[in-house]
Amino acid sequence: MKEVRRYITTLLIVAILLTVMFVSGVPMIVLGAQHKIYAVMGVGIAFTAIGFYGMPVGWVFFGSNVSLKRVVFAIVEENLFTVQEISSQLSMSEDTVRAFLDKAFNKGFLKGYKRTGDIITVNDNVPDARREKVAECPNCGAKFTYTSASARCPYCNSPVVSDK
Repeated sequence: MKEVRRYITTLLIVAILLTVMFVSGVPMIVLGAQHKIYAVMGVGIAFTAIGFYGMPVGWVFFGSNVSLKRVVFAIVEENLFTVQEISSQLSMSEDTVRAFLDKAFNKGFLKGYKRTGDIITVNDNVPDARREKVAECPNCGAKFTYTSASARCPYCNSPVVSDK
């Protein structure tokens, strides 16, 4: 959830900055022209143009991605794992939910989940380096768990070669 929140916050900040550029550009043009400060007037023109064209795009992009956050929240926090459940819960069409799921998986917002068609499941595949193994020390006989490829007994520091 942290990644999708950061993404949405970034989009909001960009939309706000574009709005401020548009709003501040017009007075900069007027003040620059009145006081013959052409650099300020030029920056004002640039701010106005960038804000005029960028502000609506920024706000539309932000608004359309707020629903992306809601879809990710439905999966992670509300445990809704089918397109049909998410669609009915969020009052969205199934095609819209599928599009948001594609985007969420492509951007890495749903780490630890996998999608098979319209079903989302928790990804139980664990990389071998993080898989927990049980071992018995050949030297002292102690039983313990370890996660790395090569391990040592925590009691006598003997190397463990195989896992059980």
